[in-house]
Amino acid sequence: MKMFIAGQWVDKPQQVEVRNPFDDAVLDTVPKGDAADVDRAIAGAVEGAKLMRAMPAYQRYQILSKAARLMAERREKLARTLSQEEGKILAEAVGEVARATETIELSAEEAKRITGEVLPLDAAAHGAGKFGFTLRVPCGVVACITPFNFPLNLPCHKIGPALAAGNSVIFKPASDTPLSGLALVEILLDAGLPPQAISCVTGPGGAIGDALAADPRIRKISFTGSRDVGEQITRKAGIKRVTMELGSNSPLIVMDDADLNKAADAIVATGYANAGQVCISTQRVLAVSKVYQDLVELLRPKVAALRTGNPLDPQTKMGPMIRQADAERVQHWIGEAKARGAKVLTGGGRQGAMHEPTLVADVAPEMRISCDELFGPAVGVTAVSDIEQAIALANDTRYGLSAAIFTQNLNRALRFAREVDSGNLHINWGPQWRADLMPYGGLKDSGFGKEGPKYAIHEMTELKMVVVHGLQ
Repeated sequence: MKMFIAGQWVDKPQQVEVRNPFDDAVLDTVPKGDAADVDRAIAGAVEGAKLMRAMPAYQRYQILSKAARLMAERREKLARTLSQEEGKILAEAVGEVARATETIELSAEEAKRITGEVLPLDAAAHGAGKFGFTLRVPCGVVACITPFNFPLNLPCHKIGPALAAGNSVIFKPASDTPLSGLALVEILLDAGLPPQAISCVTGPGGAIGDALAADPRIRKISFTGSRDVGEQITRKAGIKRVTMELGSNSPLIVMDDADLNKAADAIVATGYANAGQVCISTQRVLAVSKVYQDLVELLRPKVAALRTGNPLDPQTKMGPMIRQADAERVQHWIGEAKARGAKVLTGGGRQGAMHEPTLVADVAPEMRISCDELFGPAVGVTAVSDIEQAIALANDTRYGLSAAIFTQNLNRALRFAREVDSGNLHINWGPQWRADLMPYGGLKDSGFGKEGPKYAIHEMTELKMVVVHGLQ
């Protein structure tokens, strides 16, 4: 496929292969963009921002609504493309397309709800005879940088609100999974979006990301990815708005009054989806000693039963990781934990990029599979004495994106919600759950700013204060 820059589909002699992580087959190629391409894209986006700012909100709504309809019409092709380039099973790909369609629908609706407020300036000591109100206006050019693991829905969470708010967009998809993003660009253009309003630059993240981050014509950056890359972007960004959706090592606490069958089902559902390559995957299970062994025994057969294989096979429950190097890293971290006393109860093997679903017991909090972001198909279980220790260990991390607890005790549940340092908190389900309309974002090194179309639009607009003087 070609990339789209400043109103034109562009090809280049330098190409990047897009491979299927299951069998390493080449699916397609995309151009290898560079800083010069970024400069062209930004110049076009500056003009596009003027068009979008002048466009009535209802027209922006119409374009995004049509884009959602086109996504629904093309859902089978989108899901197949997504599954092949990312490796997630087809059922998960179909679910992502449905969510992405909803995200664009929500963005369309929010285009009609961008409002200010009237302020009672006469309530100020010197405010008699004055009238005030606020306006929300677009930032201008928004850079959207997305990861491989949700290559359609995460771009929609950035591009949809940016366009709804009246901005233009420069989109940098992940190098491993650019095809879904380029298909989204085609859909937006087919829906009537002005060509100057969006560019999509494909190629290596370092050179393109640095060029986007450093350019003062970019007025807003929305990034989802690793903590280290996020920090690099913020250092280069200078004075501009930035939203960071970064990593995590999400904890799930299981108390002694929990429904263990429901907890085990939730751990499997939220720990191994997309081969564990979800920033809010269940990674650390903190189980009270009284139920620790029973929980582990419930989990072992459920994890062992997860069938791996071709993501397009309906019988497959978990596909490969995105790269063999990532599967090797996960296997190495598990090996480290085993050498230090942890027990691999099931899984642990690897073939190419396919890593077995793995359950590790007796995990110490200082082991890397617990204290760092694993981002792979393994869950570690740690015994805790009580709610105090569970909360302390849940917070003993630089991350704070999502956390969960299983308990029937209201006081424990509310204490968890108040005291655990996390942007998303779940009671009686796992940490990997998100409704696309809710405010979503992390604390600490998991980032700052919120997604969800309504909340993202606040991040992608500027607030202006208007004061009328001399009223009688």
